[in-house]
Amino acid sequence: MDGSIKEVLELLDLEQVEVNIFRGNSPKNRWQRVFGGQVLGQALVAASRTVEGRVCHSLHAYFIRPGDPKIPILYEVDRSRDGRSFATRRVVAIQHGQQIFNMAASFQVPEAGLEHQFEMPKVVGPEGLEPEDVRRARLAHQLPEAVREHFSRPGPIDVRPIDEDDDLLNPKKAPPYHDVWLKAKGEMPDDLALHQCVLAYASDMTLLDTCLIPHGISWFSGRLQSASIDHAMWFHHPFRVDDWLLYCHDSPSAAGARGFNRGMMYTRQGLLVASVAQEGLIRVRG
Repeated sequence: MDGSIKEVLELLDLEQVEVNIFRGNSPKNRWQRVFGGQVLGQALVAASRTVEGRVCHSLHAYFIRPGDPKIPILYEVDRSRDGRSFATRRVVAIQHGQQIFNMAASFQVPEAGLEHQFEMPKVVGPEGLEPEDVRRARLAHQLPEAVREHFSRPGPIDVRPIDEDDDLLNPKKAPPYHDVWLKAKGEMPDDLALHQCVLAYASDMTLLDTCLIPHGISWFSGRLQSASIDHAMWFHHPFRVDDWLLYCHDSPSAAGARGFNRGMMYTRQGLLVASVAQEGLIRVRG
């Protein structure tokens, strides 16, 4: 990534190759596998482009195979149903002739109704926290040279953790809670669907980390095999991802070499705009 939101917006600007078929690419600097948030965001773009007059309120996805960053991804959209209030879409992502990912998404005509929400926790604001690029540059010396450059590369989302352990290789064990502020680096168009797609992209960046916190295991230890298995999101209110959002994570359970994680996303004014849930593989070796 080039350190701004521009490249993410380019990734999300899919090429339409048929009525219900879209093609997406990966960043040239991906060397191992496609980032799960990228596939999630691109799939939501594909689904959104087949819907009019409705806003996505939920999505449920499965990561089936690792994505190959060297070739494009085809997204096939099935227009499952268009009702008076709701529309349902199913998206399948394909590479090398095989499914690597599938997603169901539901869209609704905006309407008023009963409302309540969990209150946003009281935390320090983002201005009082170290910018992610500065923090990564400060901590990069701890890591093996093979991953140091990738870790230090500026990203398109500014993620500012609250009370995160600075020991990258030997983090302390702690309760399974993790809060971060996040914001796209740069202004975005006034398009709610696009903001939802970028938030879907960003939602996969920090969520799986939460289930490792009670165990004091680092991604960089060389002992961990991990991957997102599934991912679900619910969108409650309109928002802008180029303004600060508080992403509150918790992990109620880890079992069977899988970690279950949840997240809630709030605006600075305390409005709960999205909720997330994910189960991921966390297989420890050695």
